Amino acid sequence: GIKTTGCSGLAYVLEFVDDLNEDDETFAAKGVTLIVDAKSLVYIDGTELDYTKEGLNEGFKFRNPNQADECGCGESFTV
Repeated sequence: GIKTTGCSGLAYVLEFVDDLNEDDETFAAKGVTLIVDAKSLVYIDGTELDYTKEGLNEGFKFRNPNQADECGCGESFTV
């Protein structure tokens, strides 16, 4: 999902969920299921999610075609 935070306004949220809401969307690929709430879907529609390892750093990488800008540290973005 998405939360309001940071100097650019929005940030991605990854968390485990126990129950689905009626308006949640689910996406499944390669044995992983992602659940996105309807409010966040507007901001991340078309986003590609990948897990990357670069040197000592590893984590999820978002490629969002709706993103207009991001803060200098890369923690938040605008659409």
